Amino acid sequence: MHWPEIIWISIAFVWGLVMFLAMIYWHIEGEQNLSNEAYRITPDAFAEKTEAMAEAYTVREEGETGIPVVHPPPGSEVYMLARLWEWCPILELEKGQSYRLHLSSMDWQHGFSLQPTNINLQVHPNYEMVLTITPTETGVFGVVCNEFCGIGHHDMVGRIYVVE
Repeated sequence: MHWPEIIWISIAFVWGLVMFLAMIYWHIEGEQNLSNEAYRITPDAFAEKTEAMAEAYTVREEGETGIPVVHPPPGSEVYMLARLWEWCPILELEKGQSYRLHLSSMDWQHGFSLQPTNINLQVHPNYEMVLTITPTETGVFGVVCNEFCGIGHHDMVGRIYVVE
């Protein structure tokens, strides 16, 4: 090997090591990583949990189809399910309060993208993703499916209201 090759290989190795260590550091100190909490669950069992929460905490209905708007108490378990081509129910959460948000799909793989924040998750059938969220500002936040799920994918939007 010639010395220029040795230099370039050394630079590439050191740079790879720096990037590897930076990923570990950012994972620990970055405070932007979501929970890795996920459980196996059947779609029917998740739907039952979601319907029970909606039945207990529905405050009103919206839209032509009457999608329930749910206002659960702070600190509670909150469920949102994805199915062709909707997110259900609409959540109404309180600013500054923590909730455990459970997500699952009834049919296909969907993407959970909370706009305008930077929360992106893949939501799979037979798996329940759990993350703890604490809204820091009031407003209307859109939930968008960012995984192509069929012909109605472009209409798959939901909402989360954050109130005082």
